[in-house]
Amino acid sequence: MPTSMPDIAHQTTAQTEGKLDWVGMSNIEMPLMVASDSAAERMVSAHIDAFVNLKEPQAKGIHMSRLYLQLDELSSNGVLTYQSLVTLLDGFISSHQDLSDNAKVQFSFEYHLRRKSLISGKQGWKAYPVTITGKLNQGKLDVELAVDVRYSSTCPCSAALARQLIQQAFQNKFTDDKQVDLNEIHDWLGTTEGIVATPHSQRSVAEIKVKLGNNVKEFPITDLVDVIEQSLQTPVQAAVKREDEQEFARLNGQNLMFCEDAARRLQHTMNLSEQYDDFWLKINHLESLHAHDAVSITTKGITNGYQP
Repeated sequence: MPTSMPDIAHQTTAQTEGKLDWVGMSNIEMPLMVASDSAAERMVSAHIDAFVNLKEPQAKGIHMSRLYLQLDELSSNGVLTYQSLVTLLDGFISSHQDLSDNAKVQFSFEYHLRRKSLISGKQGWKAYPVTITGKLNQGKLDVELAVDVRYSSTCPCSAALARQLIQQAFQNKFTDDKQVDLNEIHDWLGTTEGIVATPHSQRSVAEIKVKLGNNVKEFPITDLVDVIEQSLQTPVQAAVKREDEQEFARLNGQNLMFCEDAARRLQHTMNLSEQYDDFWLKINHLESLHAHDAVSITTKGITNGYQP
């Protein structure tokens, strides 16, 4: 009987020599405690990508189980913070001495927040897709927080065209009246004949990525979501009563925007924030009129920062 099992990674060399940028695992499913600004700790169901480089051209491969076991230790006994993320990256590299000097890990999950309705005060859960990425490359550390925020966008062009049709309908209705009765106009405006057209709007998505500095301890997920929603003014709602729906319609009417408007609005808001070293944002208007999406992308625009 054999006394030991074969270890191909140690006992053989690469079939073809060459260095590899990243080797590891993707889509690892694990529960994870995350430290954020809205709660000391919160459990999420995460999908994780974990990688190191392979700098030794003759090495057969890396030790993937070592990456997994370090993630399992974090999942079972730790909390994902800025510092534990840095420690994890260091551990990836130290567990692959002579093989790797770069490491990368990415955590993707949905982060649930209680959100209050616009008028009625009712509350409900909203899920925000979040990605936290850490990279240690030649000793240089990068930590990134990304979040997707859904909101409603109403087309300014469509709104203008709708107003024109309403004006035309008003003229057709009252053109022969020498004196127009206020109550009659009031009642008429409450009919489909009075509001003959409405502008088109659509569910939209703001994708934001920010670079975090080493002064961060807990991940500012809620703060980033709040900044985006307050800037855009029309976030999608959770619990909704009729008074909330009416207020949502009013907010849409007072915040008409093309994708360019939304991008510039968020760009201005993010430039005012001193919390983030850099940012990248992508606005997606999932058109209800067109069969394609309207998209705008911009960055903070700093040297050696995010590229569009």
